[in-house]
Amino acid sequence: MLWVALGLLVLAIAGGVLWGLRGRGPKEEVPQSPALLSRSERVRSLPGYQHAVRRRRIMLSALAGIGALALAFGGVVAARPMSTHLIQPENANRDIVLCLDVSGSMSEVVTEVIDVFEKLLPDLKGERIGLTIFNSSPVQVFPLTDDYDFIERELGRMKKSFDYTDEYPEHWAGTLTGAGASLIGDGLTSCVMGFDHEGEERSRTVILATDNELQGAPTVTLVQAAAFAKKQGVRVYAINPADGVSKKESEELSKAMVETGGRSYALRESMTVPDIIAKVQQQEATLLKGSQQLVETDSPDLWIGIFAVLGLTWILVAWRIRL
Repeated sequence: MLWVALGLLVLAIAGGVLWGLRGRGPKEEVPQSPALLSRSERVRSLPGYQHAVRRRRIMLSALAGIGALALAFGGVVAARPMSTHLIQPENANRDIVLCLDVSGSMSEVVTEVIDVFEKLLPDLKGERIGLTIFNSSPVQVFPLTDDYDFIERELGRMKKSFDYTDEYPEHWAGTLTGAGASLIGDGLTSCVMGFDHEGEERSRTVILATDNELQGAPTVTLVQAAAFAKKQGVRVYAINPADGVSKKESEELSKAMVETGGRSYALRESMTVPDIIAKVQQQEATLLKGSQQLVETDSPDLWIGIFAVLGLTWILVAWRIRL
């Protein structure tokens, strides 16, 4: 295509030259000197002539000035002028920490619990969710976030990791550093401490999955942990896979949850998921201010307008002085 274009250009130039040579007639004599005007200095001294000359000079100067300004503003437009301003995004949402007991007594039902967590997600879109697991010591899997693709991916990875034979799942790392097992009070306290923006009035909820089968001496008892949650304004809802099996432990867990303003549910109860969602959504969502962001936007409108006005003015002046 490049060679074709070059060929057409050469043909066009050659055709133009030939046409010009054909149309040329005999040479006309060009006068060797301009015609002389007698007493032209008298014409130049006339007030009307001098006024016309001054006017033309002023018009030409104005034309040059307007042209220079138009070029300057055209350069500004070409440089893409931008405006900057600070914004502080705000999100109205609630904070929810999923708190999962991964002790040996929960090993047979932990994947069912994660299934329940996954069922909660679609109706909690927009809320910030975090996950902490515990046995003899707690570990935060991920902090509060509203990245639901990440949350779903992490829950899927965790569920898959519990399909093990000889080795502990990788997600258990750090949960066996203390003495004993299934230290519910310590785990719940850690989950309550996973909330940020202390001092702000926000909707805070912990969804605790445990059978409350304590093995060992915790630093914080379940009753103390529930009192701490209440003091922090955190409601706790429990999902108990041993509900109706271990009567004493179930009653103790239920009583502690009621103390925080929440309640306890059986793992396989049909209303567990919808009821927890309804209870969470009854709490008022509050604004959370994000970090300030510097936003840059193109703002050429003013400069384009000035450039257009100057261009039109230049054309009018040039037409007026018959350039």
